Amino acid sequence: MTHADEVDRIVADWERERPDLDFSPLQVLSRVARLSKHLDRERKQAFARSELESWEFDVLSALRRAGAPYRLSPKALLQQTLVSSGAMTNRIDRLVARGLVGRQTDPHDGRGILVEMSPAGLTRVDAAITRLVDAEAELLGSLPPAEQKRLAGLLRKLIVSFEEPA
Repeated sequence: MTHADEVDRIVADWERERPDLDFSPLQVLSRVARLSKHLDRERKQAFARSELESWEFDVLSALRRAGAPYRLSPKALLQQTLVSSGAMTNRIDRLVARGLVGRQTDPHDGRGILVEMSPAGLTRVDAAITRLVDAEAELLGSLPPAEQKRLAGLLRKLIVSFEEPA
């Protein structure tokens, strides 16, 4: 084993106190939970340096990934960000007020609207994703690329088992 961490100490204590239980799930998932806290902190810092909140980044990055002209329907944004319709309306309103997106009439459906990212929104989201990728690369810096790839594959396998349709 390499260096012991807090999870090793916690599991050792539990194994001593409850030798009847298998604590191997804690070996993995307690570390994932702890890593999640580090990742959340790094993400908040990366977004804050770009003057964005996490939810703003979520909406703007969905628009950015759509490609030029960086425009999606509110329904498409809902599907990508997994928030309620009311929450999305509120988010769009707040992003419009900040000048990061605008509303356009859908040229294919005169009753519908499209949310389009402004140049200011594009500048902010591009800065934020650059900072995020740099911060996340630093978080993974202790693992060689081959181990990062293997870990990504294992985590994908685990997540797919939760996200597969029933």
